[in-house]
Amino acid sequence: MSKEKRLIEKTDLIPIDVYTNSRKQIRKELVEFKKDRRVAIGPYATFYFESFETMLAQVQEMLYIEKGGDEQLKDELIAYNPLVPNGKELTATVMFEIDNPVSRAAFLGKVGGIEEKIFMKIDNENVKAVSEKDVDRTSDEGKASSVQFIHFKLNDNQITKFKSGNVDIEIGINHKEYAHTTKLSVDTIKALSADFI
Repeated sequence: MSKEKRLIEKTDLIPIDVYTNSRKQIRKELVEFKKDRRVAIGPYATFYFESFETMLAQVQEMLYIEKGGDEQLKDELIAYNPLVPNGKELTATVMFEIDNPVSRAAFLGKVGGIEEKIFMKIDNENVKAVSEKDVDRTSDEGKASSVQFIHFKLNDNQITKFKSGNVDIEIGINHKEYAHTTKLSVDTIKALSADFI
């Protein structure tokens, strides 16, 4: 199985007709799986911690919606495989969610470079997030994207501490226009520990 390889492959997907018939139940189970992997930071930022399962579900759903077959599958695997944690990291989609489009544009215009200001603190040791390099997440005009893809790359000692359940773990953003932290819950720590080898 390619979960052990930390890579989604065509053989991991279920046939589109089977997916179509089971989609409602699959999506219900995914919501339950993801509930402890969602962390709000301040009023606007939400971290959705990704996994093999969440990225496989995303690929499956994109193929269902767009019906592009094998040609589309190649593009989806290129897009989503980098977000499958490699066993020594946590990956997250960070979304800045503001319903009002005027307020959203004003906020994003003030927080350029925010992807460089995301961190995790494990037992008072800082781990700086590394943003996905697929595209620039801040425009030349200094406007941040409302969606960011990040990696927290941990060393063996940090992973051991994380999985122990005996230390405080926080994630945060330290941008002059948006500075917030939150402590991870026991349930979230337990859920995310499964992403490590």
